[in-house]
Amino acid sequence: MSKCSLKSGTPEVLRNMPSYDSVKVAVRVRPFSKREKDASSKCVISMKTNCTTIYDPKNVSNEKTFKFDLAYWSHNEYLKNTEGTLVPDGPDSRYADQKTVFQDLGQGVLDNAWQGYNATLLAYGQTGSGKSYSMIGYGTNRGIIPLVCEELFRAIETNQEENKQYQVTFSMLEIYNEQVTDLLSKTKKSGGLKVREDQHQGFYVDGLKLVPCESYAQIERLIEQGKKIRTTASTSMNASSSRSHMVITIQFKQVTTPLFPHFGIRSHIFSTKALYILLEEEITKQSSINLVDLAGSERQKASASEGDRLREGTCVNLSLTTLGNVISALAEAAVGKRVLHIPYRDSVLTKLLQSALGGNSRTVMIAAISPADICYEETLSTLRYAERAKKIKNKAIINAGPTERLIKELKAENNKLLSRLAGLGNSGKRVEQETKELRRLLAENELRIQTMQITWEHQLMEARKEWEQQYAAITQERRMMQLYPYLLNINEDPQLSGVLKHFIQEGASDVGQAPSNVITVRGLGILPKHATFINTESKVFIKPHGKAKVVVNGVPIVLNTKLQHLDRIILGSNSAYLYTGFPDERGPEDLSRFDYDFFQSELAAAEGFSVNTLGPVHNKEGKPDPSVLAVFHDFIKLMPLVAEANQMSEELSKDLKFELKVKNLALTDSRGYDLQKEIIVKVIKQITNQVWIWSKSKFINRKFLMEELYQRYLDGDISLDRESDPFWDPVEVIHLGSAHIWLQSLAYCMTLEEQTELLNSEGAEEAVLVINITPCSNTERPFGEEDIVIDPTELLGKKIEFQIHILQCLGVRWLKEATNRGIQIGYRFYDVCQCFYTKPAWKNVNPVIDHKLHFVALNVSNVLLSYLQKHALVVDLWGLQEGCSELDWTLPGTTCTSDNHILIDDMKTLISPSSLVDSNNHISELYFKMMKLEQETQLLRDINRALREENIFLKESLKKSGDKPTNIDKPEMVPCQGCSAKSITCPFASQELGRLSGIRPSYDADFAKALKVFYQSMSTIRAHFLRLKHYKPPEEENINMLRLFTEKQSQMFKDFWQQLESCICKLKNDVAAIVKKKRETLAYSKR
Repeated sequence: MSKCSLKSGTPEVLRNMPSYDSVKVAVRVRPFSKREKDASSKCVISMKTNCTTIYDPKNVSNEKTFKFDLAYWSHNEYLKNTEGTLVPDGPDSRYADQKTVFQDLGQGVLDNAWQGYNATLLAYGQTGSGKSYSMIGYGTNRGIIPLVCEELFRAIETNQEENKQYQVTFSMLEIYNEQVTDLLSKTKKSGGLKVREDQHQGFYVDGLKLVPCESYAQIERLIEQGKKIRTTASTSMNASSSRSHMVITIQFKQVTTPLFPHFGIRSHIFSTKALYILLEEEITKQSSINLVDLAGSERQKASASEGDRLREGTCVNLSLTTLGNVISALAEAAVGKRVLHIPYRDSVLTKLLQSALGGNSRTVMIAAISPADICYEETLSTLRYAERAKKIKNKAIINAGPTERLIKELKAENNKLLSRLAGLGNSGKRVEQETKELRRLLAENELRIQTMQITWEHQLMEARKEWEQQYAAITQERRMMQLYPYLLNINEDPQLSGVLKHFIQEGASDVGQAPSNVITVRGLGILPKHATFINTESKVFIKPHGKAKVVVNGVPIVLNTKLQHLDRIILGSNSAYLYTGFPDERGPEDLSRFDYDFFQSELAAAEGFSVNTLGPVHNKEGKPDPSVLAVFHDFIKLMPLVAEANQMSEELSKDLKFELKVKNLALTDSRGYDLQKEIIVKVIKQITNQVWIWSKSKFINRKFLMEELYQRYLDGDISLDRESDPFWDPVEVIHLGSAHIWLQSLAYCMTLEEQTELLNSEGAEEAVLVINITPCSNTERPFGEEDIVIDPTELLGKKIEFQIHILQCLGVRWLKEATNRGIQIGYRFYDVCQCFYTKPAWKNVNPVIDHKLHFVALNVSNVLLSYLQKHALVVDLWGLQEGCSELDWTLPGTTCTSDNHILIDDMKTLISPSSLVDSNNHISELYFKMMKLEQETQLLRDINRALREENIFLKESLKKSGDKPTNIDKPEMVPCQGCSAKSITCPFASQELGRLSGIRPSYDADFAKALKVFYQSMSTIRAHFLRLKHYKPPEEENINMLRLFTEKQSQMFKDFWQQLESCICKLKNDVAAIVKKKRETLAYSKR
C-alpha cells in the first residue's frame, strides 16, 4: 500500500494543481467631503449593478463606463442610528454600509484562508477617497480589517476539534520612502528593516515582529499600538501618513495532529474528513492574509514639476509607481502580449506583494473614489488603474504539508550548504562574497527550524508577559484620564488623531526632545527643553523656553499663558495638540470638529489670511466659488509643509526662507477680469537676497527630497553635491507685477500718454511706468487733433499705424531692496504670438527704458477694433538677478513689413459686430457701473453723429446760398433782424454768418478733445477702482482697527465717486456746449 503526502486533506497531485483566478475588483464611492460640500460640488458618478459610469463635468455627454466585480454606492441614501453607525435609510436604499462590504470582500478573504490559500486585500485611491474608512473604519463603523479579525476568532471558537490547533500571529508595518518600519516594535532601526528573499517563502521582512494572538481584543490593542508608533514615527521623521503604505499580515495556521500515529491508509478509500483522523504525521495548513492600505494615488499633472531638475529624485512615490508598472505588465501578459520583465524588484512594496499579484494568492482590490466633479481627473485615473488590475491572473495553491517533513527538508538543505561552504577556496573577493551569502542562508534556515520546533504554547507564554505589561499600561492610562488634564495629538490623517495622550500632572512638567523631560515630544522645531506646563490650583499654564515656538489658538506666545479646556496648541513647526482640561471641565463636546484643518485655518486667520482674502467667496448666483475655496484649502494644506521646510533649512544651515503667496491675488487679464488664483512658494536666500518662485507641485516634490536629506543628516550622513541639493536652484528671472494700459483711445486715433502703477500679485505698487501709445503715419509722424476719429467704425477696412514707446520706470522697489539687480519689461499685443521685451536695465532705481516699437494693421477688422475698445495692454515687470539669463529682446519670427514695422491683424476678415459677444460676465458691481457709463458715452457719440448729419445739411444750405454771384470771402449784405428788409442791410449780420460757417470744421475737433480728456480721466479712475476693490478689512476683531478701516474705505468711496461724477459731468458739459453751438448755427441758417 502506498502512502500519500497530504496538504489540506488533499492528495499531493491535487494540492499542486494551482487555482487560476483573476484579481477581484470592487469600486466604492463615498459621500461628499466637507470641502466638496462647501464648493457645491456635483456628483459625476453613477452606478448600476456592477457598472460604474463617470461623467466629464466640462462635457456631460462625454461619459466612460467601467465594469467591475462589485460596485458599492455609499454616496447617499443613509442615516446614522442611535449607536452612530451609518445604515441604509430604507428598504429601497442603495447605500452599501460597512457590513455589506465585509460580507462581500472580507468574508471571501476568510473563506480562502480557511481553505489554506494566501489572501490579499488592497485598498487603492487618492488621499481622502475613503480607503482607510473601508479598511479600518471610524468609531462604530468598523472596517474590513477589524471585522476580518473578529470573525476569524469567532470561527475558531465554533470549529474547535480535539486534534486541531489554530495559531494566529499578527504583524503590522509601514513603508515610507522605501524604508520599512515595524509598527509593533518600540525600537526603531536606523534605515528601516531589510527585505530579503528566501527560496521557500519568497520576499519577507527580516526582523519583523510576529505577535501570537488568542483573541480579537488582543489584535484590537495591537492595531492601537501600531497607530501610536506610526504617529510617533511620522512626527519624528516629519512624514505624511498619506504618502505611506500600511501592511497588516495575519498568519493563520491550522495544525492537525495524528490520532493514530502508525496507521497506514489508502488515499482512495477514505473521505477528506477521515484522512484528517487517520494521519500518520502532523499536518500544517497555513495562510497569509495581507491587508494593505496603499498611499494616496494623487496623479502628478503633466506640468506638476515642469522645469524642476529634481522631479524624478524622490523615493516617496517609487513604490506606488512601480506597483502601477507591475499591474500594467501583468495585465498585458494576461491578454497574450509578450512581456519580457515584470519589475517586482524595483520597490519594497512590490517585492512584498509579489505573491498577491500574479503569484500564489487570491487577491481582492477595492478602489475608493470621490463622487465630486472637482476630483474628476483623479477618479478617472483610479478607475482606469482598477480596470487594468482586474485582468491579472493569479495561480493560488493550498499551503499545507507535514511539519516534520519541512524540518527534514530544511536540515537537508543546510547539509548541502555546508558541503558547498567546505568546498570553497580560502581567498579571492568572489569567494568571500559567496561565503558570506552561504552563511546567511544557513542562519536563516536554522532560524526557521528553531521557529518550527518552538511549540505554540511556548510562543503564547512569551507573548502573555508582554500582554500583561500592556494591560497594566492601559489601566494606568484610563485612571489618569480621570485625574489629570492632558494633551491629545491631532494628525493630518484622522486615523492617527487622538492616539497619543500626554498627561499634565501636578507641578511643573517639562516638554521637549530630551528623554529627561516629563513629556517627550519629537518633531521638527522641538527643542531639547521646549516648554513647561504648570499644573497648580486646578489651573494649567504653559511657558515657552528661549526661542521655542509655541502657538496657542493660532497666536504665538512668549510669556506664561493660562490654558482653557479645548485650547489648540502647536509646538515647534507642526506638532499639534488639543488641550483637554480637568474632568470637571469636560462635557459631551464633539471633538471631531477640532481636526487638522481647523488648526491650520485658525493659524492662517491669525496671520491675516482667510478665504475672504482671496476675493468674493460666492458668485453672482450666491453659490460658493469652487476656485476660491480650492485655493484656500491649498493654502492651509501647504502651511505646515512650509513651516517644516523653514525649520529644516535652519537646522541644515541652508539660509533659505520659504513664504506662501497667492499668485494673481490682485491681478486681472487684458479685459479686467480676475486671473485664476493659485498658491506659489516664494523662496528667499537671506544673505544674498536672491529670490525664486516655486509652483505648488514643485515645492511638494522638493519637500519630500528635503525630508530624505534631513533624515540622512540625523543619521550622520550629509554629503551632497549641489546639483542633488533640493534647497538649491539656478538663479531665475522673477515676475514682479503688471500694469494695464487701456487701448480705447487708440480706437479714436488719439495719443495716449500714461504714467501708471505696476502692481504686484497682492496689489502693492512695484514701480511707476511711463508709456506713450501714439497713432502715427508711415513716417512715424504723430497724429494731431485733426486726425482724431469720432466713430471707431470708420477705421474698418483701413490702415492704422501706431507706436508703443516705453520711456521710463520710476521707483522700482525690486532695485531699492538690492541695487545689484536689474529689470526688463515685457508685453504681448493682440494676435502677435511673441512677447516683446525691453533691453535689460541694471542697478538703477529710475531706469530710462526708451523702448519703441512700430505696429501696423493693413486692413482693420472688427476683431482688432473690438480688441482696442475692450482690452488693455498688459505690461509685465520682470526682475533680473546676478547670474540669471536675460529675456530675449530681439524679434525672431515676428512678421514685419518692408519698413521693419510689426504687422498685426494680418489674417483677420471683416465680420459682423453682432458676432463679437463677450461671454465672460463675471464682473463686479462697480465695474458694471463703469461699463454702463461707457454705454452712455456711446449714446453721446450717436448724438454727435446725428448732429454731424445736421451739420452736413447746414453745409449744403450754405452752398446753395453761395451759388449767388457773391464771394463768400466778401461780406454779404443780409437783412438784419429789426431793420427794414427793403431799405437797410446789416453788414454785422453778414459777418456773423460768415463767422459761424467758418466754425463748422472745428466741431469734430472739439468733440475729439472732449473724448481725449474723458479717456485720460477714466484711466485714473480705473486705477482708483482697482485699489478700492483690493482694499480688505483687518482680520483681527479690533474695534479701533475696524473703525479706521471703515473711515478710510468711506473716504476712498467718496473720492472715487467724486472723480467719476466729475469726469462724466465734464464730458456732458463739453458735449452740451458743442450741441449748443451747432443749434445756433442751424438757427442762423434757417433765417
